[in-house]
Amino acid sequence: MSDYHLENIVDPLLTWYKKNARILPWRENTEPYRIWISEIMLQQTRVDTVIAYYKKFLQAFPTIQDLAACENEQLMKLWEGLGYYSRAKNLKKAAQVICDDYEGQFPTEFDIVIKLPGIGTYTAGAICSIAFGKKTAAVDGNVLRVITRLTKNPTDIMNAKFREEVKKNLEAIYPKDQCGNFTQSLMELGAVICTPNGAPKCDECPLKEYCLAYKEKCQMEFPVKKKKAERKIENKTVFILCYNDNIAISKREQEGLLGGMWEFPNVDKTLSKKEVKEWLLQQEIRTAKIQAAFKKKHIFSHIEWHMNCFIVLCDSKGNNNNLKWVSRKQLEEEIALPTAFKKIYKEIGDI
Repeated sequence: MSDYHLENIVDPLLTWYKKNARILPWRENTEPYRIWISEIMLQQTRVDTVIAYYKKFLQAFPTIQDLAACENEQLMKLWEGLGYYSRAKNLKKAAQVICDDYEGQFPTEFDIVIKLPGIGTYTAGAICSIAFGKKTAAVDGNVLRVITRLTKNPTDIMNAKFREEVKKNLEAIYPKDQCGNFTQSLMELGAVICTPNGAPKCDECPLKEYCLAYKEKCQMEFPVKKKKAERKIENKTVFILCYNDNIAISKREQEGLLGGMWEFPNVDKTLSKKEVKEWLLQQEIRTAKIQAAFKKKHIFSHIEWHMNCFIVLCDSKGNNNNLKWVSRKQLEEEIALPTAFKKIYKEIGDI
């Protein structure tokens, strides 16, 4: 990258952004709280999906103080369906730190922002540049794709030293009075023009005359990224236990995947119908009927769950104190179910 004149992209990119920026709710103003919430929600999540969640979230928690004081169940319910639930937990933790240590005012310095729970280099860079006008680049997959195509750089974008180099080189060319716009223009170009899936829209790109990959017609060779390890497959048997008008749920361990979230009771292996009956006997749950199993699959970033699901009509609640029996109304309006189990709930129909 040392031989590439990166400063040449600044003016054409800002001009393009001014004319073509999408109208998004978090761009209405540069209040750091709003920028922070949007950046956390946008991690691993599509813009179209985030918009509705973002609006509902700010209606429920319009200030940092509201977020810091909220009930966990309300927070999780609002986040239901967005996935990566540790993001929501860290938002509340960070809000509490801001209230306790910074008098409820979002800190303005990068070195402080990056120490808040759930905030890494990218998010801290985005907040500080957009909200506070600082020369702090936000380098994510979109930006790395743009830069590696511009410079025809074959370095693996997962290489931490390379990402730091890109950040440093970008910060050296940040326009003094348009730091936020420059950060967002790079993000925008990667999201709508220099796209990750399919051929980039090079004919519409304001930087095509500066793009080495475009000139040599090798855009699709970049970015270079080490192939991910194959996802681990985990087999599960899930029990939808129904007693009168209630359904049993249980809470996951606090640590690990979906930590502290509600779920339908399950075991980490595939059980036959006979083995399901044995499991129910161990819980001292008398059953009227075990319906035929149906299968569901859910994919996380590194794990794939293959779930064999049994609807069980119960004559008793049994002896398992870890089970909580709730109504359908509670499940739908109060309890946050992770998407993996929400898929199952949608299948059970009228019991």
